[in-house]
Amino acid sequence: MRVVIAEDEALLRQGLALVLEQDGFEVVSAVGTAPELETAVETQHPALVITDIRMPPTHTDEGLAAARRIRQSHPEVAIVVLSQHVQRRYALELVGNGQGSVGYLLKQRIADVRTFTQDLRRVVRGGTALDPDVVEILLSRAQVLGGGVERLTPRQREVLGYMAEGRSNSWIASAIGFSEKAVVQHTSRIYDALGLPVDADDHRRVLAVLRYLAD
Repeated sequence: MRVVIAEDEALLRQGLALVLEQDGFEVVSAVGTAPELETAVETQHPALVITDIRMPPTHTDEGLAAARRIRQSHPEVAIVVLSQHVQRRYALELVGNGQGSVGYLLKQRIADVRTFTQDLRRVVRGGTALDPDVVEILLSRAQVLGGGVERLTPRQREVLGYMAEGRSNSWIASAIGFSEKAVVQHTSRIYDALGLPVDADDHRRVLAVLRYLAD
C-alpha cells in the first residue's frame, strides 16, 4: 500500500515511516510542508496520505487545508490527519463531508502500533477512524445539551462512542465482551433514543452519529 507522509518534525516523520514500513506499508514519500505533500500526491499516486494538521509556515491548519484540496482533486486517496490536540471543529470538518476513507487521530495513538495501523487500513478500505478523545468531547457536550444522549445507559453510551469512532458491530462485541446480537440490540435502542435512521453501512452510521453529536 503506497503512503505519503507529511510531518514537519523530522524525527517523528522518520519514526512514522519506519513504523509503517515494518508493518507492510510502502512509504513512497515523506515530506515536511503542505506544498510538498500536494506535489508528492501528484507524482507518487498514493493510496493513503497521513498528514499533520499544523504545518509551516503558520503552523495553523495548512495540513488540513491540503487534505481538503487532495480530497477534491483525488477522491480515491484515503486521508488520515494527525494532531497533538483535540480539535472538534477539525474532526467534524474532515469527517462530516459525507465521504469515507478519512480519519482524525491524535499523535499519541501512534504508540499503539497495532491499533494505529489497523485504523489506517480501515480508512483505506473506505471506513472512518475518529480519535476516542474527540468522541469523548462530543459525547460530553451532547449529554449536557440533551436531546437523547442523557437518557442512554452507560453501556449504550459506550457503544455509541465506539460507533462514532467508526467501529463495526463485531469489533464492539469483542471490545465489551458481548455477542454481536446484543450489540445490534444496543445500537437499535440508541437509534430509537436519538431519532436516527437504522443503517447497516458502517460509514453512513458514523456520519449519522457525528451529525447528531455536532448539532
